[in-house]
Amino acid sequence: MTSGEADVTAAEEKPARLISGPGMLLVWFYGVMVVGAVSRSAYQIGTDFHRAPLAYALSAVAGVVYGFITYTLVRGGERARRAALVCCAAELAGVLIVGTWTLIDSSAFPDATVWSDYGMGYIFIPVLLPISAMYWLRKSRNAVKP
Repeated sequence: MTSGEADVTAAEEKPARLISGPGMLLVWFYGVMVVGAVSRSAYQIGTDFHRAPLAYALSAVAGVVYGFITYTLVRGGERARRAALVCCAAELAGVLIVGTWTLIDSSAFPDATVWSDYGMGYIFIPVLLPISAMYWLRKSRNAVKP
């Protein structure tokens, strides 16, 4: 095996990084959101699930989505970039749907979710984060070639 072939093999084994520059900030924010959403929903589901099952389940779903996006950003590579982009779009759709739903019919949610009122309880990070991430993932497309 020549030196050039070894370089190509090494490049194939290690996916291109998505967490350089602003990507590292996204990983940090998503990591914080994972901890916040998962711990909040775990406590609420464990102690008071009967009070607002939909709200608490949605917070748990948000935590899982945040965790998956964090994982794909850290993993890197083109497949991970595409998966993160799809999840960010689904996350944004969830925030917009749940945010609108909580404004239209607040009685459906006796307690807030992570995505209630477009993430107002989290300083609107839940609505801003997927938009920022999708921008970064689209911009990083050229840097992440298989």
